[in-house]
Amino acid sequence: MNLIKRNKKGVAGMNIFLSVIATIFVAGIIIMAFQLTGAKLKESTTDVDAIEAINNTMLATKGATDFFPIFIVIAAIVVIILLLVIVVVSLRQSGLMGAGGA
Repeated sequence: MNLIKRNKKGVAGMNIFLSVIATIFVAGIIIMAFQLTGAKLKESTTDVDAIEAINNTMLATKGATDFFPIFIVIAAIVVIILLLVIVVVSLRQSGLMGAGGA
């Protein structure tokens, strides 16, 4: 069995960051679909109970996008930490920094 060693340099944590961005994008599309569908359903019905249920659903999904910037910042911090770990490990392996600390 041949093992392929993948050595991607300079992309530490980029897969995590891109997956967070893609997840936020998909969640935004789903929320947009709920909002557009709710608006069309509200226009097409006259039943008071149905209109109330549609309004509740639209209000519940409307506030779901408030946390998106927080997720992006947390993912960016994770990427920065991973890059820092890679830099420290490469400095120790290069011999520029002693492993003992003193």
